[in-house]
Parts: sequence; structure tokens; C-alpha cells
Amino acid sequence: MRFNRMSKAVSILVAVTFLVAGAAAQKSNKHQHCQPVGGMLMTNLGAIDASTTMGPVTGDLKGSVSGTVVSTEVIGDNLVFHIQHHWVTESGDTLSFDQATATTRAVASGLYAIITYPVHLSGGTGKFAQVTGDFNNIGEVDLNSGQIVLRYSGQICFSNHD
Repeated sequence: MRFNRMSKAVSILVAVTFLVAGAAAQKSNKHQHCQPVGGMLMTNLGAIDASTTMGPVTGDLKGSVSGTVVSTEVIGDNLVFHIQHHWVTESGDTLSFDQATATTRAVASGLYAIITYPVHLSGGTGKFAQVTGDFNNIGEVDLNSGQIVLRYSGQICFSNHD
């Protein structure tokens, strides 16, 4: 009988913990509105200098983007790019991103498939001043031609101003 009481007490404690955690999550998200975003970008390496790409973006964040390869490293069979993005939307707002890491694997000589490429949006200007977000990217990097094609998808969150 003692085990039964203890089991009930643990069950009640777990239920209360979930309720409190759920309420805290709702409160923290109360001042945010998140929405899914996605699209495609294609850039040419060397468009600005040997380490910087530039090209158009389609989809929810359409405009143009450039990415500067800050550094590269080889980890096992993977070529890893550390990239700083510069993004201007069609309306002229800028998007600010943390430095990103793209992990690739060779699929042919000079041709690399993106294995992982998470990107974090940390604000911007205009309507994107208080925006945050996280994207995942898939695509290919062709170092022979300097062409890069990516598909981005994720979500952005706007702060609600009461």
C-alpha cells in the first residue's frame, strides 16, 4: 500500500511539473508570433571576391544574398565551410545572421552535397528588427563552376509589441 501512495504522489508531481512547464512556455511565447518560411537561393562564388558569393533569393524572404566563406576545414570525409551571410529582402530590409557552418560531402570531383547547414536569424532592419529564426538548408556546392543552389526552410518569429 505504501508503494501505491508513493506512485500516486510521483504521478501528481509529474503532472504538476508538465502543467507548470506548459504555462511557462505559453507565457514566453505570448509575445511572439512565429511562421514557417521557405524558398530557394542560388549564388555564384567569386561574384564579389574569391571568398564571397552573391545571388537571388526566392520564396518568403525574397531578395538577394551573399555569403562570405570565413574559413574551411576538413573533418573526416567532410568539407566544412564557415560562412557569414548578408541578406537584403525585396523591400530593402536587411536580415542579420549568426555565422553559419555548412558541412558538405564530396559526391564527385569538386561537387559537394550539403549534409547539414543550420542558419540562425538574429534580427535585421525595418519589419525584421525584432525577428529571430532558424533555417535548415539542403543543396549543392559546385566548386568547379562556382555555383551554389540551396533550398531553405524553417521559421521566423516576430515579437509582438503590446
